[in-house]
Amino acid sequence: MLRPLALALTVLFQPLVMPTLVFGTLLFAVPQATTLPEEFKSRLFYVIVLSTWLLPMALMLGLRWGGWIKSLHFEELAERRMPFVLLTLVYVLTTAFFYQKTELDPILWQGMAVMTGTVVLLTGITLVWKMSAHLTGLGGLLGVVGVLSTLFPAFTSVYLLLGALLLTGGVASARLYLHAHRPVEIYAGLAMGFVCCWLGFQWIYS
Repeated sequence: MLRPLALALTVLFQPLVMPTLVFGTLLFAVPQATTLPEEFKSRLFYVIVLSTWLLPMALMLGLRWGGWIKSLHFEELAERRMPFVLLTLVYVLTTAFFYQKTELDPILWQGMAVMTGTVVLLTGITLVWKMSAHLTGLGGLLGVVGVLSTLFPAFTSVYLLLGALLLTGGVASARLYLHAHRPVEIYAGLAMGFVCCWLGFQWIYS
């Protein structure tokens, strides 16, 4: 009973979903966090979903079908290296794309830059050590929501923070239950993601 639930949490809240959750929060849950006109938000959000979730997922599936990796769960350290390098490249290109759109709110490229920097660090660590990518992403989400909660103390921010905490705890427990990571790999990913995004988004809004 618990294993299907743990697998569902792992799949539904995979690392690739984190930029979608972060920008969904910025654009829709805390609308005062950006200066983007309402009519542009949905279109930009679709671009973010495509470039940070759907395109990387297609690349991962291509690696799996091509025999480059054995599983999309990346259970072995060696299998994580090529996918993470490709993911880093996609994120760098996405950041560059938003940077060139000078007419848009800088939060788009700056937020992507913070997340891309976190992915670069994660990829570098992944070359030698299997740190949890799930918890790196969730730590980042928690850091962003924490910054937004302090800067924009709207009533809904309390629920965003509580939801992020519950989600982080649930996915961490699932990864441990599935023996996908040791506790130190979970804690290290959570700490790095949180610190990078907390400091990064504090810089953005400073």
